[in-house]
This record gives sequence, C-alpha cells and structure tokens, in this order.
Amino acid sequence: MGNSVLRFLHTLHSRFLQARKAMQRNEGSSLVELALLMSFFGAPMLLGTSEVAFLIYESIEVTNAAHAGAMYGMMSSTFAADSSGVRAAAQAEAPDIGSTVTVTPTIYYACSAAVDGTQYSTQTAANTACTGVSNHSLQFIKVVTSATITSPFQFAGLPNNVTFGGTSVMEVQE
Repeated sequence: MGNSVLRFLHTLHSRFLQARKAMQRNEGSSLVELALLMSFFGAPMLLGTSEVAFLIYESIEVTNAAHAGAMYGMMSSTFAADSSGVRAAAQAEAPDIGSTVTVTPTIYYACSAAVDGTQYSTQTAANTACTGVSNHSLQFIKVVTSATITSPFQFAGLPNNVTFGGTSVMEVQE
C-alpha cells in the first residue's frame, strides 16, 4: 500500500511539472492575444465613445442656445419683440454651430390663473379672457432652436447627420 501511494504522488508530481512547463511556453501568446483583442475592439470603442461625446456636446449647445435667446427676450417687452436680437443671442451661445442654428422666437400671452392653459396671440385677447381679481394677462417668450449636426466619424449603418432641437419658455418681465 505504501508503494502505490508513492507511485501516485510521483505521477501527480510529474504531471504537475509537465503542466507547469506547458504554461511557461504559453506566457507570450496571451500577451499577443490581448494585443489583438484590443486592436479589434479598443479602437472602435474609442471612436464610438468620441462620437457620442461630440453629439451630446452639440445637443447641449442647441438647447443652451434656446435658453440664451429666451433670457434675452424675457428682459422686457421691447427685447421680446426684437427677433433679430433673440436670434443673435441664441447663435452667440452656440459658437461651434453658429449661424446654422435655426432660431424661432414666439411671443404669446396667457392668464395668470392658467399659465399652461390657452395661449393668446395678442395682449388684448388675453386681457378680455383673463377676468377676475387675481387673474391677469402675462406675456411669455418661447424660443425654439434646431440644428443639423454632421457626425465627425462615418460608420456604416448609422446616420451621418443628426438634428437636435431645444425649447425654452420664459415670462417677459415688464
């Protein structure tokens, strides 16, 4: 019985040594495999991440342009009526896109008791509709922006151009 245990241990030890030698011969190949995998998957992942980051940045610029135009128009009724000034303020907020940003300012009126309710195109119509002691007309400016952005990278199956839009509504200060 003692000899069989010794033979088993000797066999186990020799198999262990053979496995160890085999692993030592394969150390360099795992590094080559890792390098190949990174070249196949790393570069596309880097480019994809860069494209998504670029598109998110441009989307934020378009949205911020709408907000800047509304901020300009909300200062007074005079500024709200200045469509070219609203457009200039919005386009200045998106310097990477510039004049390709489409800016559409709209002035409307609503009753203070139902700001999200009916929108009136004139203050006279709003004054007529807004009756009651605590219900009066309010003036709002709504700025809608949009821009078509061309992606810096062209991938098969993905669109080359993406259109982003932004909307901002603010009450005009009197």
